[in-house]
Amino acid sequence: MNYLHQFLYGIYPYIALAVFLLGSLARFEREQYTWKSDSSQMLHTGNLRLGNILFHAGILGLFFGHLVGLLTPVVVWDTLGVSHGFKQVIAMSAGGAFGGLCLLGLLILLHRRFTNARIAAVTTTGDRVLLVWILVTLVLGLSTIVESASHTDGHMMVLLMNWAQHIVTFRGDAADFILTAPFLFKAHLFMGLSLFVIFPFTRLVHVWSGMASVGYLTRAWQLVRSR
Repeated sequence: MNYLHQFLYGIYPYIALAVFLLGSLARFEREQYTWKSDSSQMLHTGNLRLGNILFHAGILGLFFGHLVGLLTPVVVWDTLGVSHGFKQVIAMSAGGAFGGLCLLGLLILLHRRFTNARIAAVTTTGDRVLLVWILVTLVLGLSTIVESASHTDGHMMVLLMNWAQHIVTFRGDAADFILTAPFLFKAHLFMGLSLFVIFPFTRLVHVWSGMASVGYLTRAWQLVRSR
């Protein structure tokens, strides 16, 4: 079991990130016509706007919350005088709020996609796997809040921060930090890492386009001259 743990949380993260980056590049190079979100708005509107807003607001909040929460060095929080317990309470509150928004939006989108005959007919297997995978990952993440509520000293959160920071800095002892972590945390981490693996093969690739669109804010003015 220790070898499996070392692979899943010490080696697998790098495999996931390699597939995420190289797979995205390969798809952009070879299948640019599939690089889209495959909107189904023309087939049926319904609660699409509400579901989209809730889902995207929630998942963006969760993404940046995880990014800042896990990758900000512990010494920074200590220097700012933020205790581990207080940071955990903030993380639980923000995670619960954004996770709740994301879950509600996702359930609306799932109901719409699986119960409307026209949309279900054009829903691919990849779409179904992706939506269910995000749902399970999200539910596991929300479940960790319940687990965290039983020990609010911030110790588990610090271990997860050390794990993430040792991963991104290519240190080989990363998996040791979460060796004794509860199953819910490990399952959530595995499902989250696996999202990076399936990312290049699903409609999620349109996220890259959304990030690239920020470049429009700094592009040069377009000159239009009358004839």
